[in-house]
Amino acid sequence: MASVLDPANPEGEPDVNFEPVIRLTEQVETKTMEEDEDTLFKLRAKLFRFDTGEGAWKERGTGDVRLLKHKETKKVRLVMRRDKTLKVCANHMITSEMRLQPNIGSDRSWVWKVHADYADGAPTSETLAIRFANAENAGSFKESFEDAQRSNTSANRIATYWRVSCARRGS
Repeated sequence: MASVLDPANPEGEPDVNFEPVIRLTEQVETKTMEEDEDTLFKLRAKLFRFDTGEGAWKERGTGDVRLLKHKETKKVRLVMRRDKTLKVCANHMITSEMRLQPNIGSDRSWVWKVHADYADGAPTSETLAIRFANAENAGSFKESFEDAQRSNTSANRIATYWRVSCARRGS
């Protein structure tokens, strides 16, 4: 059997081209529920949670930890999503009761307790630890975290003032 060589394709390899069955031209907009918030802080970190049943730290994910301030309520929350999958691994309000404590033996990580973390949907009480690439980033996180605590405390006072004022006027 004689074969005819294509001069443009001297190797004799077939020119294979597959056309899509359906063309996807429509862009789907995905809501993250973060559209009404401004980013106050964003750094790459690794998050851990303490498993009380096993008495050990479990990795929750690696990604960008962000402090987000709501445009209307002015409240700040911490949100962290895993790289690649973008699955939420931390989602909670920053409260004045939270205390960042240095992790024993490391100048680049912090530990704190959360009464209601919504990363898995339902609120759960967690002990979390976060580790940064260096001590400078860890210090920057601590400073921003404490600023968020002060901001949320004043936002709570303002909201309480308005509720009380409106209640007095209505009665």
